[in-house]
Amino acid sequence: MIDQEIASRFIARHAGSQQWHDRALHVLAGGIGHDVRQAAPFPLYIDHAQGAHKWDVDGNRYIDYNLGNGALLLGHAHPAVIRAIEEQAPRGTHFGNDHPLQVRWAELIVQLVPSAERVRFVNSGTEANMLAARLARAFTGRGKLLRFEGHFHGWHDDLIRGFLVPFDIPGSVGVPDRVFHDALLVACNDLEVLDRALAENGDVAAVILEPSGASWGTVPLAPGFLEGVREITRRRGVVLIFDEVITGFRWAPGGAQQRYGVLPDLTTMAKVVAGGLPGAAVAGRADIMDQVAFTGDSAHDRRHRVLHYGTFNATPLTSAAAIATLEIIARGEATAQADAIAAALRQGMDEILERRGIAGYAYGEASAWHIYLEKAPGSGVRDRAALRTTDPVVLKGMPGDLVMAVQAELRQRGIEVMSGLGGLTSAAHTEADVAETLAAFDAAMAELAGRCVATL
Repeated sequence: MIDQEIASRFIARHAGSQQWHDRALHVLAGGIGHDVRQAAPFPLYIDHAQGAHKWDVDGNRYIDYNLGNGALLLGHAHPAVIRAIEEQAPRGTHFGNDHPLQVRWAELIVQLVPSAERVRFVNSGTEANMLAARLARAFTGRGKLLRFEGHFHGWHDDLIRGFLVPFDIPGSVGVPDRVFHDALLVACNDLEVLDRALAENGDVAAVILEPSGASWGTVPLAPGFLEGVREITRRRGVVLIFDEVITGFRWAPGGAQQRYGVLPDLTTMAKVVAGGLPGAAVAGRADIMDQVAFTGDSAHDRRHRVLHYGTFNATPLTSAAAIATLEIIARGEATAQADAIAAALRQGMDEILERRGIAGYAYGEASAWHIYLEKAPGSGVRDRAALRTTDPVVLKGMPGDLVMAVQAELRQRGIEVMSGLGGLTSAAHTEADVAETLAAFDAAMAELAGRCVATL
């Protein structure tokens, strides 16, 4: 929870959102539609959005660094995307058949993503990681998955454990204990730990990770870690899966694998890949992906083929929006603009924290920005440089009341973050948005310094 003063000011400005939330409590399980929308004293209810901005039901405008949970690299309601949807909708929203747009969408992914030889469409990042795990298990004949502390790969049973602090407890009730036998969780940024875990567990089918570092770079990877993971998995005969649900087309037009020059065996994509509509994909090596192909021998297929269904895979509407989006991203300017805006935000926020003597720092790369802050009264550290860390327990373990207080103060000043204390930028953000954001951040830090946020 947040203190009464912050809550009272927020409630006074957001009466409409509170009314909708009160109604939701009677009909929506948990009162919200997605766990990350949980906010104190209540979540925002949005009415419309355009470009880098969105407006709530009370008429308050926000500079949006949530962007559909990272899906909108071009910003809200991009004209080319809207035009593609409008042109397709009268022709049909869902055929239940293959169609030309599906092929064109897949061709763009193969063109852009360095490791993509074949593509299979699904409907969410969670589904993409489920299919990638199944493909890896079938290909290797092994049963276990290895993942890293803090990395998020959706809410499926196989992958839910270990992304929240503390990492060693189940990620959710309702997950059978037997699932944990087949899911190894190891510390990140330690290649010796990884190599030893694979040596001691010869039945690991795949290693899966976020190539940005945990939670879209909240916990950065150590230099050389990706290259080391690639070498170890190749040597051990283990499938390497890059979860590029957020980094795909955002870290570079070809994703993090293009930015870093490290190629996985399989890549999972969602968010940007579908142009802001529901959709996702798995792509990778032809010999792994083609396990979904029919051989013509039904008895053989039932024993050896990877089964995959999905009523809404690559619907015409999603395909149209995705093609329009990826054709723009392929030119490179959108990613470069988003990167430049994020860099300006990181620099400006860090300068504000230094000037105000606040125990925290700004960091990130590509089109992501993150803030680490210590809760008042703080740890007693007197040097901002000494605060910098890649410890996932520290970076993902900021107290919830601190995070919610900062989020509320930023929303009160028209700034919407994605999750935690971080956000993503788009090609629609401008230098004026940067200036307004930094002014709001400065005012929020002035309000919270010494009261909620620790000072040096």
